[in-house]
Amino acid sequence: MHETREAMAPRERARPAPAWIRAACAIGLAALCAGCVTTAEFRKLERRVIDMQRERGGAGGADGGRVAEMGAQIDALQRSLNELQGRLEVVEHRTEEALEEARSARSQAAQVQSAPAPDGEAVAEAAESEEVLAYRDAYGRWRAGDSGACIDRFTKFLQTYPSSDYADDATYWLADCYFKQGNFSAAVLRFDDVARQYPGGNKAADALYRQGEALLRMGHGKAAGNAFERVLRDYPDSARAPEAKKQLDLLGSG
Repeated sequence: MHETREAMAPRERARPAPAWIRAACAIGLAALCAGCVTTAEFRKLERRVIDMQRERGGAGGADGGRVAEMGAQIDALQRSLNELQGRLEVVEHRTEEALEEARSARSQAAQVQSAPAPDGEAVAEAAESEEVLAYRDAYGRWRAGDSGACIDRFTKFLQTYPSSDYADDATYWLADCYFKQGNFSAAVLRFDDVARQYPGGNKAADALYRQGEALLRMGHGKAAGNAFERVLRDYPDSARAPEAKKQLDLLGSG
């Protein structure tokens, strides 16, 4: 009976070991299931496996069943460690990728911020250069005496750049092109556009005077006189005022 108790003693003392081993297994499995593994958890589990391996080595003379049980549990924990190691490597790899992407994004953002913004003046100059070129092209047709091309170019210019600083001049030269072409009715309308739309422009007095000339060519003396009178009334200090006075004298209205 004494021998039976001695034989049973080692088994009774060994009972606590499977409990904490099972706890270690539970921790490993829980970490795996959660899918969120930290380095601290991994190291903790790793230390437990090492402790268990030492205990198994010290239990070489103990009950064979207990050693086998501990061996199975250590194998299970080792597998958990391997899986945890793999998960950690994946997490570390993804973290490094995320950091690299963040660095790249910051670098690109810095480059965009440091890059010079489109120069508003440069854009305006580019648009202005096209506008100036179009105006010069039309004016070149006028100087060459090509009335047909002059009318076409200035009409297109006014359609494309209706708010241009050259709009009043373009309208005036368009009217003059009609005048030189002999289309006096169109010239009267275009000269009137200059006087109405750009009364403060440098071509307003000229336009009124030229309108009077076109009306004279059409045989409308009274209407022409009205145009000359407007020159004297609205632009008395202009270079056209003395000429308008002479025209009125010739018409007998001065």
